[in-house]
Amino acid sequence: MPERLFSDDPGDAPKTVKGAFFSDYTGEFPMPRVLRSPPDAADGTGEQPAPGTPAARRKAGGPVPAWLRTGRPALHELTRNRRQALMALGGGAVALGALGSGAAAMFGPSAANPDEFVKTGSGGGNISPRDAGSFSNRDSSYTSGQGDLNDLGASGTSDTPSAAAVAAMRATPRFPTPLNRDPVLHLLRRATFGPTLADVALVKQLGIDAWIDQQLEPDKIEDPVADAALKAVPTATMSTADIRAAVKDGDNKPMYELTRAVLARQMWSSRQLFEVMVDFWNNHLNVTSPFDGGWDVRGPYDVGVIRKHALGKFSDMLIASARDPAMMRYLDNTSSDQRNVNENYGRELLELHTVGIDGGYNEKDVRNSAYLMTGRTATRDGTFRYDQNKHWKGAVKVLGFQHANKSAGDGLAVGDAYLLYLATHPSTARYVARKLCVRFVCDTPPQGLVDRLAKTYQESGSAIVPVLKVLFRSQEFWIATGLKTRRPLENFVATARVVGTKPGSDTAKALEALYNFTNKLGQPPLGWGPPDGYPDVATAWSSAAGMLETWNAHRAFIQGQWKGLDNPKADMLVTQPAATLDTYLDVLANRLVFQPMQQPEKDALIKFLGAKADARVTDSTLGGKLPLLAPLILDSVYHALR
Repeated sequence: MPERLFSDDPGDAPKTVKGAFFSDYTGEFPMPRVLRSPPDAADGTGEQPAPGTPAARRKAGGPVPAWLRTGRPALHELTRNRRQALMALGGGAVALGALGSGAAAMFGPSAANPDEFVKTGSGGGNISPRDAGSFSNRDSSYTSGQGDLNDLGASGTSDTPSAAAVAAMRATPRFPTPLNRDPVLHLLRRATFGPTLADVALVKQLGIDAWIDQQLEPDKIEDPVADAALKAVPTATMSTADIRAAVKDGDNKPMYELTRAVLARQMWSSRQLFEVMVDFWNNHLNVTSPFDGGWDVRGPYDVGVIRKHALGKFSDMLIASARDPAMMRYLDNTSSDQRNVNENYGRELLELHTVGIDGGYNEKDVRNSAYLMTGRTATRDGTFRYDQNKHWKGAVKVLGFQHANKSAGDGLAVGDAYLLYLATHPSTARYVARKLCVRFVCDTPPQGLVDRLAKTYQESGSAIVPVLKVLFRSQEFWIATGLKTRRPLENFVATARVVGTKPGSDTAKALEALYNFTNKLGQPPLGWGPPDGYPDVATAWSSAAGMLETWNAHRAFIQGQWKGLDNPKADMLVTQPAATLDTYLDVLANRLVFQPMQQPEKDALIKFLGAKADARVTDSTLGGKLPLLAPLILDSVYHALR
């Protein structure tokens, strides 16, 4: 007779299993406190919805979880089979959606006398995109109408990150979440690409403050696993000269290896906060990989611009990017000269790289910005060159920056002065600060926090580490648990990290397979084509197709489908048997999402298994069902949020 997996008799412990049982297991991470919204605020207005509207239909269908109102997805009705269990658990996952660009601004007529504008700033074409009604940035086009969440339940800056965490834990979040509010877990969800058991242990050993300080000095952190993995993609860290010597002219292999290197570092680097910031800046100063003409320069751009300055001064990074052949090729500045000015780079400097649409620039500012950047180009051998014969000469004015610009020989220095002006502009401070808050706090962050970070940015001369230190000492950061949703790539990488996937016998082949799968998710590393970088808000990624591919990724990792990697076996997720199925699910959930699930989700899994909560577990692998059960937990809202 085959051994039974469950027993309907709750009285006796199974006699066929040796070892300790979790009969008194309560879980290392406590169940999150359920917070209720005021009874008259179901729709955020206190008003009753009109009959027949979607809001009325939702209300008629029963109460909505409080956290759903803040953009968090709903858990579906509990059901029996695999598909329905997926829906019950995975309703919180978000994935690829159709993406749109920001609204175009309407501008005034061209100036009859351009010289008059240079002198006075008056004339036609002076309506700014901001005044014309454009969204302040692309992410705002997705969150329009939500407003700033100015009250998250706690605000202000404490002396240390740990003190801010304590203050936030004592406060009641305005927007409840199904996630555990443990500060260690919250920090690791935001400052890494996903917690691991080793990460949790390290933060508890060092303390929150010391761990953050350590991560802000990445050069002092040993990184053996990532370093070993990078050997599988050697061109990713080569100079342009080395790339040109290693591959044939025009071969895109170095750009593809760079994208694989991004995956390797995000999954396996010990310098996790640094990699988060590298990802942030790669989106802010986006240069797509691959792109036409980038074969010999895109990798060096990652090394010499983004990674070199990711925790340095933004002004240094911006000036370096404006002297980099990858940026010059990507935004067509190589085709811009005094006789035929290409405005692409001059425009993106203002709209995307620095002051943003809210900075108040207009079309004539864009034109003058492009004039200032003429002469900056890239040679055929992949090096940056300033060609003074291409530089436009004449008086220029962009916002508050003015220069006679009489000598082409001085054009490079004048351009650098302009870039420094932009990098330290108050609007740039607010723009970068807001993007950091969106990345680390929530999709529509409190304006007070944005203002504090912007003030620090200006006081530090655009240095990023002081800004991050204020961010981590802010109570807004610590009370925002669960108010961010993992984008598809973040979910993918977080899964690899929590499962424990490591480099293996053929890491190069495996990284290629992983990269190919991220294409299915709609978010391959460095793969966003337009210059504005991947969206960083939940509503940009919502689609059923993307959700299904994300679920497929969970199964692939749990079931060890990536060949060439060291894939831990699923039966190692629960190393000791548990007394009952209910307790077993707590153990498994703590292993994968670092908290027990609430009872409705557990009930969905129990129905999926066709058992009872008090059934005795006699096999820690559930007779081969564990590889099917574990992905369902990763499909849930607990893994989708961060």
